[in-house]
Amino acid sequence: MATAAAASASEAEAEPKAGPEAEGEQDEAKAARARRKVLSRAVAPATYKTMGPEWDQQEEGVSESDGDEEYAMASSAESSPGEYEWGYDEEEKNQLEIERLEEQLSINVYDYNCHVDLIRLLRLEGELTKVRMARQKMSEIFPLTEELWLEWLHDEISMAMDGLDREHVYDLFERAVKDYICPNIWLEYGQYSVGGIGQKGGLEKVRSVFERALSSVGLHMTKGLAIWEAYREFESAIVEAARLEKVHSLFRRQLAIPLYDMEATFAEYEEWSEDPIPESVIQSYNKALQQLEKYKPYEEALLQAEAPRLAEYQAYIDFEMKIGDPARIQLIFERALVENCLVPDLWIRYSQYLDRQLKVKDLVLSAHSRAVRNCPWTVALWSRYLLALERHGVEHRVISVTFEKALSAGFIQATDYVEIWQAYLDYLRRRVDFKQDSSKELEELRSAFARALEYLKQEVEERFSESGDPSCLIMQNWARIEARLCNNMQKARELWDSIMTRGNAKFANMWLEYYNLERAHGDTQHCRKALHRAVQCTSDYPEHVCEVLLTMERTEGTLEDWDIAVQKTETRLARVNEQRIKAAEKEAALAQQEEEKVEQRKRARAEKKALKKKKKTRGADKHRADEDDEKEWGDDEEEQPSKRRRVENSVPPAGEAEPGSEADLSGSSAPAATEPPLELKEVRGGARRRDVPKVPHDSSKDGVTVFVSNLPYGLGEPAATLRPLFEACGDVVEVRPIFSNRGDFRGYCYVEFREEAAALQALQLDRQSVEGRPMFVSPCVDKSKNPDFKVFRYSTALEKHKLFVSGLPFSCTKEELEEICKAHGTVKDIRLVTNRAGKPKGLAYVEYENESQASQAVLKMDGMTIRENVIKVAISNPPQRKVPEKPEARKAPGSALLPRQVYGARGKGRTQLSLLPRALQRPSAAQAENGPATPATTEAPKMSNADFAKLLLRK
Repeated sequence: MATAAAASASEAEAEPKAGPEAEGEQDEAKAARARRKVLSRAVAPATYKTMGPEWDQQEEGVSESDGDEEYAMASSAESSPGEYEWGYDEEEKNQLEIERLEEQLSINVYDYNCHVDLIRLLRLEGELTKVRMARQKMSEIFPLTEELWLEWLHDEISMAMDGLDREHVYDLFERAVKDYICPNIWLEYGQYSVGGIGQKGGLEKVRSVFERALSSVGLHMTKGLAIWEAYREFESAIVEAARLEKVHSLFRRQLAIPLYDMEATFAEYEEWSEDPIPESVIQSYNKALQQLEKYKPYEEALLQAEAPRLAEYQAYIDFEMKIGDPARIQLIFERALVENCLVPDLWIRYSQYLDRQLKVKDLVLSAHSRAVRNCPWTVALWSRYLLALERHGVEHRVISVTFEKALSAGFIQATDYVEIWQAYLDYLRRRVDFKQDSSKELEELRSAFARALEYLKQEVEERFSESGDPSCLIMQNWARIEARLCNNMQKARELWDSIMTRGNAKFANMWLEYYNLERAHGDTQHCRKALHRAVQCTSDYPEHVCEVLLTMERTEGTLEDWDIAVQKTETRLARVNEQRIKAAEKEAALAQQEEEKVEQRKRARAEKKALKKKKKTRGADKHRADEDDEKEWGDDEEEQPSKRRRVENSVPPAGEAEPGSEADLSGSSAPAATEPPLELKEVRGGARRRDVPKVPHDSSKDGVTVFVSNLPYGLGEPAATLRPLFEACGDVVEVRPIFSNRGDFRGYCYVEFREEAAALQALQLDRQSVEGRPMFVSPCVDKSKNPDFKVFRYSTALEKHKLFVSGLPFSCTKEELEEICKAHGTVKDIRLVTNRAGKPKGLAYVEYENESQASQAVLKMDGMTIRENVIKVAISNPPQRKVPEKPEARKAPGSALLPRQVYGARGKGRTQLSLLPRALQRPSAAQAENGPATPATTEAPKMSNADFAKLLLRK
């Protein structure tokens, strides 16, 4: 990047000379060239560290001949105006891209990639002031990576001219070491502080930086060694009388810590020290070596694994938690978070450890602050942050600002906003002294409640089409506070009236909650009024509300109150029972209609089969030349069932034509032994399978067998086509395709392997295309023994890192969709949804690396137009699959309904009340005397609609 900036600067120097007539452009180009030269000088040291001395020599050569090269470039520009236009176009293009990125950030300030791209372009263009502002804005929202911090620090170090600039760089270093644990940044900090040793307090500053670096990363087993060595080299270079003791102390401290290459450090100490090494140091060194052997398996696992290595870090953290060293536990958490900074669960575990174990204010609040900056979409982290701020006595202003940041973080679900509002309202409630009639804190609490309701109604409901609080939990909490703590029942009643008008009046539990509040803090009159309204409005459990009303009137009411309550409850329950009877009648009628439809379909199928059989028989009789043959055929027909059944892959006897075959319908009497023509073989490829004997399925080999389905029916040689595919998984014993009675391939087969591991490997071939059709590969399971067995590879729960895309063009390919999606994050997988024939359905699932990238993609891609199709993008949350009703539940009225009469026609409902009329539930005398009757073996006579209606209306 540095070389690109230098090249851009040199190009800018040559460009103005190409057009001497444009004086305004020359002045502007000179100003831009000056800015670029400043940033080029700043970028040069960073590039020197990357490129080495060779780059330095090249730069020196360029600077020596700068005038000649500028003249040559100017002459070249005059002779070839196309190059000048190209450079101008590049600069214009960068400016347009910068404006686009700034506009994008004004819309969504949490777009991480936009921040990075903007800084890169501004740095390339030499916009020094804008680069600083862009970096400052990004660092306020996101923690910067080690690479971004080092780039920023190198630029600022190169431009530092005096003591004030050095203090500014020191401040940047202090901010950098707080984001993540970065040994390289600490090393740069220590080396930079050495340069200021000549200033006042410079020596103490250097030692303070190195001591803090050792406290932070000195225990790092693989990277801590560099800090120790740098500190020792600094102390060795100081000419002081006490320096020898300081170096001794550093050696002894380092040898007591388990680090890689400890043996080399011990040998260096032996060579450096003039006196023999004390026995206590040797003992500490040997103890550290033993500890190193315990840690080595975990460190080696990290070295061998690929980033982000979350599982390896989790195991390492568990190991450190068992040992219980706080410093090492904190270090391994910090190391894990460097590579897994977007994993909310890891931040929650770390902050929970700090809250419960260390309880150090600076450490706790720093961890919480970094957690919400890395995962701002996780409401649990914001709630924990607010609690930690309150726990450590932070000012109310700071907590309020933090809450406002949480509201603008962009949560994924509407319920997340309800949760963060509840956490903040709980904090405000704990600030109020309710012993006073009125206070500033109480008014702030009430205004916060009102603002929360308005926010959920407008902001949240507009974005998610729901408020996230259908039960009005926030309003209920406000009503309880007004009633119990403020003794303001009038306000509580107003709130409950509002709750009921929001669709909650039909629920009995809501009325009972209000009744209990009136019971505790109100009066009997309002309790009675609430229960009377509940009796009229409740639709889910009216019996429960009626029982509560009668109980209250029995203990406290007058005779008049009792009569009114009984009358209202009886009227209400009678109306409810009438509605339930109508519902039962309707359901019974629907069940009967469904049964009649089933019977009609059965009769239609039977008639169709009989007609088909009759046509076949007539066709066979028409072409019989011999009456004896006709008689034999008739005998065979009497012996055969209504449908001629043949085993799979069977062959008709020689000399006998199959009914319905081409030879039988042709009207010719060709000899049976004559081989059919070649054209017939090509048309009916299944005829060649008739000589394959039937092989019964051996269920004992299910473990080494897979079931392959959804294959093309026109597959010429299924066994030959599929064998090469499955041989890649292991040794294939047999590929057994299944054919129909006519020899046609039925689209599925069994593949038997030699080993079970090969069968498991073959399951990975599921959904692979075979002649343009997705092949389904599943375990071989006997569904008669496992009726509930189903194979579905994909999750049906909420997956916040996965997107569901709908409305795609049918011609959209996986590669095209991946090209669109990867602009918003790292795409791990894309699955285009197809039907059984392999044709796209316009749907897709896109899996990102983390929740943050997925949420950003939703904001940017939802409503995007692809080939004139407007797509919809949402977080993957498939609806629950409806469980099909069992066949026994769809029987006609009669004996078959007996097993369900215990729970009513709708099964076991919430009310536990039967919804079937009593006329259908009345048992016979024999059943009442001897217990449940046994279902009769004879079929009950069918009833007409009129008979059924009379039966239901019988009293």
